[in-house]
Amino acid sequence: MSNATTLARPYARAAFELAKSESAQGDWSRRLGFAAQVAMQPTVHELLGSPKLQPADRVALFLSNDQEASSSFGRFLAVLEGNQRLSLLGEVASLYEMLRAEDEKRLQVQVRSAMVIEPMQQQQLVGALAKRFNRAIDLDVTIDAELLGGAIVEAGDVVIDGSVRGKLKRLRAELH
Repeated sequence: MSNATTLARPYARAAFELAKSESAQGDWSRRLGFAAQVAMQPTVHELLGSPKLQPADRVALFLSNDQEASSSFGRFLAVLEGNQRLSLLGEVASLYEMLRAEDEKRLQVQVRSAMVIEPMQQQQLVGALAKRFNRAIDLDVTIDAELLGGAIVEAGDVVIDGSVRGKLKRLRAELH
């Protein structure tokens, strides 16, 4: 676990609890996503370290046009700024999304496939995974030219290797 994750975790929890108390989890996702994108810009990293920039100006960098510094999100950013943690916004946003998904009983599933998975097959896969994990499934399918055939499914800590290469490895292990 990285140091950034450890430092960001309490802020992500606080953001999630605040968003939930306002019934604004989606708005906070959007706002944190925007702030995380801003935080990744090299120019912003330079500005965060500049003594010429006032704290309120640092916070303003992460607010979209429809937000005010006096909003709960603006005050959250001010706390991050006061603790010199604005650079952690990417990690905070990522952890926030994990907390939100857990609360909403959603699971992000990545599928790497050797070939295109038809919509009907995707629906069947989503149904089977939803039943197995007892959660709503957000499916992200990508084509992986490295796979000879089959697919690899990653759902949280669970990896289901249905690739040809994986099957060959298992067969080799059984034969030895």
